[in-house]
Amino acid sequence: MPSAFQFQCHFVLIFLAASKGETRYLEVRDAGEDEPFLLLSGDLKRELSAGQIYRRSLRCIDMLSIEGQFTFTADQPQLHCATFFIGEPEELIVIDYDFVNIDCQGGDFLKVFDGWILKGEKFPSSLDHPLPTSQRYVDFCESSNTQRSVRSSQNVAMIFFRIHQPGHGFTVTVKKNANLFPCNVISQTSSGRFTMVIPHQHRNCSFSIIYPVVIKISDLILGHLNGLFLKKPSASCAGVGDFVELLGGTGLDPSKMFPLADLCHSFHGSAQMKIGCDNTVLRMVSSGKHVNRVTFEYHQLNPQETEDRKENSIEEFCFPSI
Repeated sequence: MPSAFQFQCHFVLIFLAASKGETRYLEVRDAGEDEPFLLLSGDLKRELSAGQIYRRSLRCIDMLSIEGQFTFTADQPQLHCATFFIGEPEELIVIDYDFVNIDCQGGDFLKVFDGWILKGEKFPSSLDHPLPTSQRYVDFCESSNTQRSVRSSQNVAMIFFRIHQPGHGFTVTVKKNANLFPCNVISQTSSGRFTMVIPHQHRNCSFSIIYPVVIKISDLILGHLNGLFLKKPSASCAGVGDFVELLGGTGLDPSKMFPLADLCHSFHGSAQMKIGCDNTVLRMVSSGKHVNRVTFEYHQLNPQETEDRKENSIEEFCFPSI
């Protein structure tokens, strides 16, 4: 893949290509290798009897989409490790510490982050998350006596860890709780359909798709009527309080992405756009005065559609085609 963002996300992209509802994981040969990671698949739910807990070892760089108990044991100093957790849009991630044997005084750490970070960019962005960035980290070495369980605010979370001593490690249990009103979401798939509802809450919600996509908005309910604008310096919905915007870019953080279009009015029908960016985000801004709702569907742009414009600048490449 051509971009640095997509290179950083290549294991994510392979994982997201798995069929929805199946339980799959990535095998990482070595965190430093540049070659594509291997996807080892199998329907684990079929193999597990009722009530049985899925267990396996963690790799230094790993991704999980299934509940279970997971153990990391260092066989050598491991200084830059992370595990990414992802659920369905309507799920929250819960991480319980079962056993931890690390040397906090010797420089080891085990931190949970509420969201994802790739190359310094966060999802959800600081503008969209209910907590300040400093409170999104839970450091086991600082809170081990008081907090043994961490719950995410959306369908993604991750842990960072550093372990110097071979034989040291930890065990965590991962569970998922229902989220009645999903706000910030990273899609597991390159196609799908989703309805986002913000019920009288002053918050911003982003739905991120790590693919170039065709996105079609079929229903939008806001608390006022204005208009639909392609983004221009003089055209913006920022002053109306409740609106939906489409963003595109090469990173993970919606606040650093290129604004493509604003939708400022309620409508029933269809508004479709092609967005050729590495990452596409639909973001709803809500004043809290109304119940806002948007329904949309999306599918990945085919290779020919993206190849036709590969030599354009990122602004031109990502600009929507209606």
